[in-house]
Amino acid sequence: MSRAPLKRVAVVGAGISGVVTAGHLKKLNIDVTVYERSAVAGGLWVFDERKPLEPAYPAISASRAESIYDSNEANLAGDIALLQAPPGPCYFGLKNNVSTRLLETTLSRFPVNTPDFVTHAVLGKYIQDTAAEIGVNALTRYNTEVKRISKMDRKWVVETARVDSVDFVPVETCVDRCQTFDAVVVASGHYHAPRVPDISGLVQWKRQWAHRIQHSKSYRRPEDYGRGKNFLLIGGSVSSADIARELGPLAKHIYQSQRNGAFDLPASILPDNATRVDEVVSFDEQPTLASASSAGLEDPDPIPATITLKSGRKLCDIHHVIICTGYHITLPFLPDLHSDTTHPLQADSTVLVTDGTQYHNLHKDIFYIPDPTLVFVGVPYFTATFTLFEFQAMVVALVVSGKARLPSEGAMRDEYTRRVEEKGFGKGFHSLRNKEVEYVDELLEWINADLREGGLAPVSGHSSAWHEAKEEQLSRIQALFASGDEPHASRGIEVVCL
Repeated sequence: MSRAPLKRVAVVGAGISGVVTAGHLKKLNIDVTVYERSAVAGGLWVFDERKPLEPAYPAISASRAESIYDSNEANLAGDIALLQAPPGPCYFGLKNNVSTRLLETTLSRFPVNTPDFVTHAVLGKYIQDTAAEIGVNALTRYNTEVKRISKMDRKWVVETARVDSVDFVPVETCVDRCQTFDAVVVASGHYHAPRVPDISGLVQWKRQWAHRIQHSKSYRRPEDYGRGKNFLLIGGSVSSADIARELGPLAKHIYQSQRNGAFDLPASILPDNATRVDEVVSFDEQPTLASASSAGLEDPDPIPATITLKSGRKLCDIHHVIICTGYHITLPFLPDLHSDTTHPLQADSTVLVTDGTQYHNLHKDIFYIPDPTLVFVGVPYFTATFTLFEFQAMVVALVVSGKARLPSEGAMRDEYTRRVEEKGFGKGFHSLRNKEVEYVDELLEWINADLREGGLAPVSGHSSAWHEAKEEQLSRIQALFASGDEPHASRGIEVVCL
């Protein structure tokens, strides 16, 4: 990308990554339009009492993962709002697990004496207040879904559909459909398209006991399930641990099934009435049983069937199964850059998404190498998200405004290839665990060289206060993992059928 500034930029999404990106572009006098399909800014941190439609069982191709739903759940005629502006995964008890001192951006401060760990309402309000204070609200088209983005005559064409915020009636508008931009920033986040594992018998269970089987995206409150139930949570990472701890006081027993994944949390953080078990290999068929698909969440009887674990043990008397297996990476509005049938190892130099576990062909997880006017903010995992995404936004604004230049396509390709060789493929490709400061330093070393050359002030890195809070976080994490798994992994199992 040359030093000539780009005049018009579209930003997809008004979560924290979209808000900070629009804010920094605006500061450098770039004409920005933000598209947000919900009614407010805030993204992940906006609590919506409504539950999203359940996804297809099992997971389908990444490019369609947000558009195909389970036939037991979807009523397409009556669920326009849930289809075009689906509720996010925020549940009532959600709190940050990264200190607010690590999240505060340069664009807005948290209120004085804000605790380190707060509710979703505090974080959602922070994003919304930031959007208002820096003028991003005025640039944002809320209740507007981006349907397709395509390149035509060196311009990006953004096609949208508007959802009326009162009646949720989709209205195609020619003005939106005809908007063109010099660059597009995708800041739409990760938590939209649930990933459902292809486990033997799961489809049949979902069909027969539809309201007893759900993805964690639909979880809202522990009280929804009543008291004294047995739960199976599939997955060992953050959402599973959070839900287990919320259900603990009301549940009879909780089983957390996991595969010893790289991002699983220690079993010691589970509540006292929880047990970690091994991988589920099948949901066993019970063909003689009548369908109970109409049973609600508070039905007092357990599911009359068993679940087989990899060890050969069987679980019985389970009332609810919550699938905490994460989300597909998907770009439904960029279908031409998906290749669902391509294995990640065979990804070519132009594809963006293959199996939904990662993005391909991005420089620094930000710039699409074949055409850097397609930009991403908010891709990395395991970071202090708000501040990390702001550093990315600063880089984007400086490059788009012409104050900093990108390396040549060849240099970007060489660096990307080295990264693939070092990290391999999959979710871990975007992980910045223990690498966050190093990543930011690399970004700043790059852009500050151009800023100094142009006689401009360099961008400062993380503050001393941020580093202090980061050290505290690392100490907490080390203590957490040092506590070990034994108290919960070895506890006697109450309702395992041998």
